[in-house]
This record gives sequence, C-alpha cells and structure tokens, in this order.
Amino acid sequence: MSTKKDQQILINNSHIENNYNLSMVQENNHNHLLIVEDDRGRKEFNLIHPIYTIGRDKHSDIRLISQFVSRRHATLVRLARQDDPQTYYYRIVDGDGKGKTSANGLMINGRKISAHDLQNEDEVVFGPQVRAIYYLLQKDPDSITHTDSSEYDITLINPGMTEDFED
Repeated sequence: MSTKKDQQILINNSHIENNYNLSMVQENNHNHLLIVEDDRGRKEFNLIHPIYTIGRDKHSDIRLISQFVSRRHATLVRLARQDDPQTYYYRIVDGDGKGKTSANGLMINGRKISAHDLQNEDEVVFGPQVRAIYYLLQKDPDSITHTDSSEYDITLINPGMTEDFED
C-alpha cells in the first residue's frame, strides 16, 4: 500500500483527504475481492486497505504484467457508504488518482470510463488480455457454526503398532 500516512486523491475532479484512520472501519458482513488476469495468469486480492495502486510499476500494490498497461494505470479507493458509514465500497479511478491518467484508460463493463463505483461482478479491462473482475461477497452470519474441537480429534497410528490378524 502507499507508504505515505496521508494522501490526497482526486476523485471526479474533487480532492478527498485520505487518512489511514479510515482503515479502522470494519465491515463484518462483506468481503471485497478483485480477481486479476494478466500475462502471468490469475491472481486474487482480498481488498481490505483504503488505497491500492494498480499498474505495471514494480511498487504497485496490484501489479499488472503486460506491456499494454501503464505504470500507474489505476487507483482503488475505499469510501464509506453515505447510508451506512460502517460499510464501504471501492471506487476505481483511471491513473494515479492525482490527475495523471493512464495511456489507454479503463474499460468498465464494456464502456470507457475514468472513474466508477464498483458493483458486484464488474469487469475492468486495463488492456489486451489484462482484466479484473470485482466481487462483493456477502457473508451469511447464520452459516457460521461452532463445532466441538473433539470433532477434529485424529489419532495417528503407527503401522508397527497394529497386529496382523490372519483368518
């Protein structure tokens, strides 16, 4: 993630002060997942931080391997929802987030867009054969069950400890 404590991000022509205290916001019922495919294959990123840099640069938080991708191709920014400040969403912004855009831009769900609030199953294309799919996975609190640890008690037996029984 970015090494600066405070960073100013340009989102839709307005500056937002991003303080890493935002990372204290907990969202207990959602997982944000970004699955990236590039020239090296498929990678999964569980999104938990306030800011991610995306690009070809070796210092990018989410590094894309392709000659068609800019060094600082896009920025992901976590923002609190207005209707429920305890939950959040991610916005993807073309370029470094400070006004410098990428060479080829972003294609989101087939449309060239400079910024977009990510929704479940959105597809982001960075270049030929370089794409990402965003998933907003909802955890079901009722599916969490508590089990007795004895259920997993496994006794290992050394084969030399058993007797051979002949019929």
